[in-house]
Amino acid sequence: MIEAARGSTFLVSASVGHDTATFFTRFARYPMRVGAVAPSSAFLARQAVAPVPRHGNPVVVELGPGTGSFTAAIQRRLAGRGYHLAIEIDEVFAGMLRSRYPELDVVVGDAATLPDVLARRGIAAADVVVSGLPWAAFSPTRTHNVLTAVAASLVPHGAFTTFAYLHALWSPPARRLRRELERTFQEVVPGRTVWANLPAALVYHARSPAPS
Repeated sequence: MIEAARGSTFLVSASVGHDTATFFTRFARYPMRVGAVAPSSAFLARQAVAPVPRHGNPVVVELGPGTGSFTAAIQRRLAGRGYHLAIEIDEVFAGMLRSRYPELDVVVGDAATLPDVLARRGIAAADVVVSGLPWAAFSPTRTHNVLTAVAASLVPHGAFTTFAYLHALWSPPARRLRRELERTFQEVVPGRTVWANLPAALVYHARSPAPS
């Protein structure tokens, strides 16, 4: 049992190390696309996926999943239920996700096309959208377009979560994100600071898209 546990720990550590290396490599090549030097921590993932229901068959969309930090947490909460769609712009990350999660529907594309992606699958709206997108790398127009697409893709009382890095909360992109969230949703609540993340971050919990 001890040897088995050690083996399991080694495999997890190896996987985490591989993801970190891959993430950094993609960041070095496409810094504006990836937007971070390392994957999000399990502690941040837990807060980000909290709105995913533990019962029923929800439609859950993930934007910018990267190497799958949030993906793994969503899959655990769904436990084989519902439908999980991921939209990832990086082909390498998308390939990793497909190999690890055969039940995950992975689309290589732009998050702003979410309404069209859902429509092509005959899905009217999502119950939850979880974002790992690098907002700091987005222009004002792109931030607006992506959040508008998210709002148009949610059920009336749907939930949206995304995160911001603590050290950059007062930067123009972070302030713009907060303004756009408050314009787009009727309820926006920042969560507690997640110190066990590199760098420290907090999750925005948004609900109920505002009437257009």
